[in-house]
Amino acid sequence: MKVFPLVTAAVLALSATSIWAQVKVDEPWVRGTVAQQKATGAFMRLTAEKNARLVAASSSVAGVTEIHEMAMDKDVMKMRQIPALDLAAGKATELKPGGYHVMLMDLKQQIKAGDTVPITLVFEDEAKRRFTQEVQAPVKALGSAMPIKH
Repeated sequence: MKVFPLVTAAVLALSATSIWAQVKVDEPWVRGTVAQQKATGAFMRLTAEKNARLVAASSSVAGVTEIHEMAMDKDVMKMRQIPALDLAAGKATELKPGGYHVMLMDLKQQIKAGDTVPITLVFEDEAKRRFTQEVQAPVKALGSAMPIKH
């Protein structure tokens, strides 16, 4: 019996588990679209165990996926892409309508209530090491505000 390969596999599995646990994703959802609509938003609550950053996202339903924020600029609400979203250790960061969100653009099909949208989130820790997390986000009907519970 070769113990070394088993120990190595166990250590690698534990390491992967600790990476996956670095950011907890709660209540992900995507807003449904109407026919011909080419963009929508994905929303969720992110809680990092240690300081981290959301640096990218991707989804098979969209040609382009970006991290966005909505903010007031001289009494006008504006949406813009941001390069990353800082996640403070132990503090929940909400991605919600009217605030931070993941923007899914150049949609390949209509996103309908009841569907599930796969999203890959890319995070970076303080040492600049990247890790990903797969999210399955249910689609809520167009017009749903779906407030995030606290």
